[in-house]
Amino acid sequence: MPLDVNKEFPRSLRGGLKLGRMLLAFMAFVSFAAVRGHEAFVTLGIMEFVITTLFFLLYLLGLQKKLHFFFWPLADAFNSLVAALFLIIVGLCATLIKTNTGTLVGGVFCLMLFVLSVADAVVLLKMITFNKETRRNTTQN
Repeated sequence: MPLDVNKEFPRSLRGGLKLGRMLLAFMAFVSFAAVRGHEAFVTLGIMEFVITTLFFLLYLLGLQKKLHFFFWPLADAFNSLVAALFLIIVGLCATLIKTNTGTLVGGVFCLMLFVLSVADAVVLLKMITFNKETRRNTTQN
């Protein structure tokens, strides 16, 4: 079963949001890990990076077309909303506590990641139609 690599996905809006989320999650993880921040902060950075990478690979390799047992866009949107909830909590805690500069920087990355997660969820939820008839531009000549 050959994989159908979607070369346009990284250049799309959804692909760019996923790449941005991966980059910011990695930077938040590094910021928290470098200063030996709270374990919950470090864990959230790792989890966000891994889960976003898996969704990116799912769409990049076209696996959502082959794995029909799950409605992947809805799962991705749900993941983005749950991640946004955790990121706003951790981001605010880290920036308010700011025990050191690394914690403050990691908190700012989490807040930026929160914005990208909400944007990703909005884009995904606008895309989902739930079997409604999609509007088509039917102009008659």
